Amino acid sequence: MRAAVALATLLLAGCGAGGPRFTSATPQQARRLMIRMLDRKELSYHWVACLRNGRTFRGAGIVRCNVNFGDPHIEAYCLVLRDGKLYSNHDDPAVPCRRDDAAPPATIVSS
Repeated sequence: MRAAVALATLLLAGCGAGGPRFTSATPQQARRLMIRMLDRKELSYHWVACLRNGRTFRGAGIVRCNVNFGDPHIEAYCLVLRDGKLYSNHDDPAVPCRRDDAAPPATIVSS
């Protein structure tokens, strides 16, 4: 009986049953995790803004976070959660992160 259970476990593992699980983050959750990651890497940034962009990766909705590194240098990170951890186009170029129009139009105020 144990041999049959072991064989079934091996067969399921070979079929991808134990592969990574991709899920969506909320924009607030993505921002919080992004800030934690930037701080852990001791990167200097001014602000992080996140929103859903309507795209998916392996069934999970993508959240795009724009990070302002200053000078002006704004870098896009398109994020999902992989087994509950932040996973972005910087980890895997297959995560789609081309330019989109998901953000509302900018309002420019001058004095």
